[in-house]
Amino acid sequence: MSFDPDSITTRGIELKRGATWWRQSIELLSSMRFAISVLVVIAIASVIGTVVQQNQPMINYVNQFGPFWFELFKKLGLYSVYSATWFFVLLTFLVVSTSLCIIRNAPKFLREVRDMRDNVREASLRAFGHKYEADTTMSRADSVRQLEKILRERGFQVKQKAHEGATLLAAKAGSSNRLGYIAAHASIVIMAAGYLLDTDLPMRVQMWWQDKHPVVTGSALITEVPPASHFGPNNLSFRANALIPEGQETDVAIINYRDGAFIQDLPFTLKLEKFHVEYYPTGMPRSFVSDVILTDKISGEVITRSIEVNKPLIHRGIAIYQSSFDDGGSALKLVGHPMRGASFYEFPFIGNVGQNANLTRDGDKNQYMVEFTALRVINVENLPGQDNQTRATEKRLQDHVANVVASTTKPTRTAHLRNVGPSVQYKIRDAAGQAREYHNYMLPFELDGRMVFLSGMRDNPNDDFKYLRIPADQDSSPKEFMRLRAALQNPVLRQAAASRFAKKSIAAGQSSAMEQPLRDSADRSLGIFAQGGFQAVAQFVERSVPQQEQQKAAEVLIRILQGSMWELWQTAREQDKLPVMQGNDDNGAWLQASLNALSDSFLYGAPVMLTLKEFEHVQASVFQMTRAPGTSTVYLGCLLLVIGIFAMFYVRERRIWIWVKDQPPGTRWLMAMSSTRRTLDFEKEFTQLREALQQATQPVAANIDPTKGTAS
Repeated sequence: MSFDPDSITTRGIELKRGATWWRQSIELLSSMRFAISVLVVIAIASVIGTVVQQNQPMINYVNQFGPFWFELFKKLGLYSVYSATWFFVLLTFLVVSTSLCIIRNAPKFLREVRDMRDNVREASLRAFGHKYEADTTMSRADSVRQLEKILRERGFQVKQKAHEGATLLAAKAGSSNRLGYIAAHASIVIMAAGYLLDTDLPMRVQMWWQDKHPVVTGSALITEVPPASHFGPNNLSFRANALIPEGQETDVAIINYRDGAFIQDLPFTLKLEKFHVEYYPTGMPRSFVSDVILTDKISGEVITRSIEVNKPLIHRGIAIYQSSFDDGGSALKLVGHPMRGASFYEFPFIGNVGQNANLTRDGDKNQYMVEFTALRVINVENLPGQDNQTRATEKRLQDHVANVVASTTKPTRTAHLRNVGPSVQYKIRDAAGQAREYHNYMLPFELDGRMVFLSGMRDNPNDDFKYLRIPADQDSSPKEFMRLRAALQNPVLRQAAASRFAKKSIAAGQSSAMEQPLRDSADRSLGIFAQGGFQAVAQFVERSVPQQEQQKAAEVLIRILQGSMWELWQTAREQDKLPVMQGNDDNGAWLQASLNALSDSFLYGAPVMLTLKEFEHVQASVFQMTRAPGTSTVYLGCLLLVIGIFAMFYVRERRIWIWVKDQPPGTRWLMAMSSTRRTLDFEKEFTQLREALQQATQPVAANIDPTKGTAS
């Protein structure tokens, strides 16, 4: 076995370099500049998280920032700052850095707290700016006893140390400000650790350690979700939601995670017995309460409780909050009205909120799918004054709502706020997957002096609804409008209406030679209007008439159209064996409103319009279930932070040394005082203490030197 001193030297240098690198890394992490730098970055991230709305649908960010910045901000994680990996890394560095600061400095501070600093000498005390020296006839023992008594009475800790021919009194007060430093730094570590416990970090650890992965939202029933997408009831921390309809129960909750979801198994079963809601006159909910029954799976304990907003039910560390409320699958009975074709009929249609139903149209089944999304039993709108018919409609509405809604809704008597009745919201999706959303009111209400049914449409969930106003007939139904719509699409009825219009015009004084041209013009105007409403009429005039004559031609065509539509309406009624309508102002106004609605209906985009006839309202409560073990930790950190800041800023450390030595025929004592902060209070305390010590020792001759006995 050979011995190579050079190799030992080389390894020693490498070990020394490694130790130096490790020591430098520790010093950097535990330095104040590193901790402050991390805090600044966290503060900037928090500002971004406040300015940029978090966890919104991605389409909102695309519309707000544009495609380029959207992708960049998405990669930086700015849409979910507080759950981004880099934010967790910053917090981890802050915890490590602050912990190292405490480890490095806490022992030194603790030693300073215990240290009485009793190694000073008389010469050192004379160098202090705040000092006082006096003689007394008392013996050294009596002087020490009196001086120590005064110091203890003022809250100082005192230690005696004997010297040859002298005694040193070392006293201190307010040393807890050093502990304030430790408490303030420890609070940062505790609060950051508590925050990390309450984020999805524990969930991410399980995803990595146990190969958990989310299931795509809506891709499967809860019973079909695989175990890899479940978290057990002992999950350390989570925030989940559960929607429970009245009379039903659940033992799971949903954790939304990015584009998917996890199933959180609960250690109990929660049943919603009854849901109560009260409304303001504006239609906004005033309060809502859930009566629940909780059954513990382990102990079998049954808890009956009412959960209100900000009054959660807490069981096994899980806080159950009243988050909101929703529809629990209300049963709907609707009437379908075709919006295309020449057939006039109605058909019944049933569905449930939150479910889908196939829509049959013209014998083609499953061509369209109706997705019912919401039922709103109360819609308070800001409308102008009401007449007797409107008040009668509102009375019918209130009677209906009182029978089907378990609430304490009170009708408003505000001048312009009125409850206009229930409404249903649904989507119609075609075979290609394209969908439009519709919002239809159950009852007609008055707008611009006429009772109308409102049916809203939008293509994008972020857009506002655009409403089609369908005038109500004398029976407060849309049936007469639908009859006219179907007749407009029937060429035979259009020709018959054109003939009637031409004959009546000739009978009213027109030349008989004008009958055929009038019939052709009326038939053409009806046909053009049937293709696209007033927009089609305007395009026809622009194409067929010189520009200087377009306005006059449009006025003539509109008059012909109005007269032809009146005859079309009467023809359709006669075909259905109904009496003709009287030619009065009210019927004329109804026809004009119908013309406007027919023109707008070409933009409606749905094969049918569904009007709500009856419903059985089922309410559901949305609960947020939270297990947050870090909450108490954060509260503890906040308490320590308050204590630490108070100790550092409002507690002053003061130290006093009194050197008592024999000076025949008595003794002489020299007092010096120092503080971490020399404030006006310190000056005042020094003066008061000097006078108290002087009076206690009753000096016979005080050697007061202006440069020594006064504060400087």
